[in-house]
Formats: sequence, structure tokens, C-alpha cells
Amino acid sequence: MRRWVPAIALVVLVAPLPAYPQAKSGNSAVYEQLNLFDEAFQRIRQDAVEAPTDDKLTTTAITGMLNAMDPRAVYMTEAEYKARQTPTPSQSGSIGAVVTIEGGQAEIVSPRDGSPAAAAGIKPGDALYMIDKQPTYDMSLADIDQALRGPVGSKVKLLLRRGSGAPLEVTVTRGNDPFKSVSFHLEGSTVGYIRIAGFDDKSAADLAAAVKSMEAQAAGNKLIGLVLDLRNDPGGNFNDAVATADALLDKGDITVVKGRKADDVKHIAATPGDVTNGLPIVAIVNGGTAREAELLAGALQDNHRAILLGSKTFGESAIETTIPLNGEGAVRLTTARFLTPNGHPIQAKGVIPDLMVGPVKLQRLARGDTRHEADLPGALKNTDPEIQTGAPPAPAKPGPAKPGPAKPGATAPGAAKPGTTEPGQPSAGAGGKPGAAAPGVANNDIGGPSDEQLAEAIDVLHGLAMTSARNTR
Repeated sequence: MRRWVPAIALVVLVAPLPAYPQAKSGNSAVYEQLNLFDEAFQRIRQDAVEAPTDDKLTTTAITGMLNAMDPRAVYMTEAEYKARQTPTPSQSGSIGAVVTIEGGQAEIVSPRDGSPAAAAGIKPGDALYMIDKQPTYDMSLADIDQALRGPVGSKVKLLLRRGSGAPLEVTVTRGNDPFKSVSFHLEGSTVGYIRIAGFDDKSAADLAAAVKSMEAQAAGNKLIGLVLDLRNDPGGNFNDAVATADALLDKGDITVVKGRKADDVKHIAATPGDVTNGLPIVAIVNGGTAREAELLAGALQDNHRAILLGSKTFGESAIETTIPLNGEGAVRLTTARFLTPNGHPIQAKGVIPDLMVGPVKLQRLARGDTRHEADLPGALKNTDPEIQTGAPPAPAKPGPAKPGPAKPGATAPGAAKPGTTEPGQPSAGAGGKPGAAAPGVANNDIGGPSDEQLAEAIDVLHGLAMTSARNTR
């Protein structure tokens, strides 16, 4: 029997192994993909009819890899990285509009108040097809941003489309950036109106100063509440938005930041102190309320600090990080997303207001004054699978007060399409005397006499004031 042992062993050693499928470890799979990349890299170097440089191949490969993952991701060479840290005069001018890419199409999120884009009549939701006759379909967001920038006072020609209408050609003169983020005035004599058009390092301090100024102007030095206007606010700096929310919250979480891993969760809490001393707040939002503005709206809603009124917000909550690459430039990509304090996702879903109120116009008809809902084309796409049916969520309680009855017709779920307002001129307010600063908005339907959403918000505040007064007797 012992004679057969070596023979059997030899047969086992020389016989071909069956082709059983074997699981690959993570590292081995990565190495195989890198080998594939290396082979393609070498083939292109050797066989392309026009020999590319190694730098061009590497840059193009990294750029394509980032663009396939995230429309906001971008690779910057060392020269581009340094140039963006210290912009030159030739790139210091801006049209003042935030752009995103939705389904491969460049789209205006919202123009900033007082910006050249707003003055030119550009609206949230406008599709952006060309920049100075250069198509945007093959451009990254970074490319679009660079193309929109230029010397202050220079002009850029844009080809836009609004909804299903005909293409629009708009010429915009670039202006200075940044633009004013906070404006305010009194509505009547006891309601404060604060417009936040973006977030920068002055937003929180300007908000506190606005509250203090209006309290001094109010009848009897007493405000009954605040209307916080976040419509068409495209966001801004994340930390500055957190500071602005903190100024209005005395306790509770401001937002929850979630990274790639399931356990990579960070709660950002408010610090004690509220610049309004607990005044009731009604915040107005719409489809142009985006990114960091949605952070503020979600924080106020989940902490029962404000009633949200208007239409569903844009639905984008990316937190981007610029990562240097050892002296070889940098990559910028989305590394986290923020949620509302209660953990509700914002990305592709938006924030749902407590009271759905669409923008309407006052029109004079033959039989008298009648209110009609405006025809609002060009709604932003939203991939939220959940459909809101029935009555809207119960209104939140700002501070100790409880919401009073809203005007008839105030709750109209689905009646408004986001990001649509009519052209006009800035106005001091909806029937109230102007305060220290008029709202720096682009049209008369936001903060102006025809702003029906603002009128509804003021009615809600009066109801809150009456309820609060009864509760304190």
C-alpha cells in the first residue's frame, strides 16, 4: 500500500485544478482594476494617433472618475488649486447664481438677491444650455462656474430655457461677489420681516442686528413675531448657516451630519441663547430654498421653533471637502450629507412645509377683485418616492405659542410648483412701512405688496400672538 502513496500524491499535484469560482478579496479586486487601468494607459500612450502627454492622460482619467461619481466633484491641478485659493481680478466677477446638474442638465438653483443674474430676470429652475455659445452638456460644475466668472463689468451671454417655453438668450454683466445676505423691514408696526438670501461670515451677526433694530422701531418697542423669508436662498457656507440657526435656537440639535460609514454620524447642537428671546417665527420656503437654507429650515421645523409655510424645498444637502494631493493639486468631492435634527433626509426629498401655500397674484377682473393661482411652469424635478396626501402635517409650535387658525385657502398641498416668481422691482414691504433696510430681492412678489405668501405668514403670526396672549392671562 505504501507504494501507491507517492503515485497518488503525484497525480494530485500534476492534475489540473477544477475551475471552481473563488471569492476575491477586496485588495486583489482593486489590484486587478489597477492593472486594467495600467494596460489601457499604456495602450493609449503607444497606439493613439496623436500621442498624449502623461499629464493629460492622468488628469483626464481622474476628472472622468470624479465626474462619474458626483456632479460637484472636480480635480484641480496644482495651478488651478492655487488660483482658486486666491482668485485673480480676471475671475473676481460673478453673475451671482448657484448652478447644479440635474439628470445631466445644468440648472439654476437660485440667483442671489441683488445679483446681476436676478436683475437679468434669471429664475430658479431655468435650464442653462450655453455660456458664450459653449454648450454646457459636457461641462462639469467647476467648468460652468469658471465660465460664468470673469472681470467685474464684463458681459456673459447665456442661453436658457424656462419650463417648456422657447429658449431665452440673456446677457448678464458680472458684478462683485459676495452679495448682501440679510435685509429686513417692519410689516405694519409689530411684525418683523427678515430676508436671508445666503450665508456668509456676517449672516448671524446681521440677523441679530436686524432683530434689535426692528424691536427699537416697533410700536411700544415690542414685536409680536418674525417672518423669516428663505425663498430662493441657494445656501452658502455650511458653518455660517449653522451659526445662523444657532442664533435662533436655544437648545436642541441644529443638524445631523452623516458620512460614508453607518457609524460616521455627528450631531451639531445649539448653544444657549436666542436673539429673538422666543418670539414666534413663521419661515417661508419654496423650491429655490436649497442646501444650507434647507438646513436652517429643517432645524427650525424639527425643534418646533417655527412654522414653515410655502412649498417643498429644493432637496440638496451635500457637504463638499477639498482634499490636497501632496503637491499635485486637489480633489473636491462630497464627503457627507446633512439631515434634519430628527434624522429626516433632505437630499432629493426636500423639506415639506407645515402649511402648503402657493404664490398667487392679485388680478383685477371685470366682476371685481378675485384671487387666482398663477400658472407656474418649470417645476424642479424631485425623486422623492413618497407622495404627500391628505392634510399637511400638524403645524409646529414656535416657542410656547400654539398656531392659530390660518386664512381660508392657506393649506393647498400640491398647488404650488417650486422656484417660480414673476418679474418686478424691489419693494419696501407688503403693506407695512419700511425699516432700516428694504429687502434686496429681485422682484415684487417676494417681500412686496403682491406677496400673498408673506400675507399668509403675517396672518399666522397674528393668530399665534392672540393665542399666546390668551395663554398668558
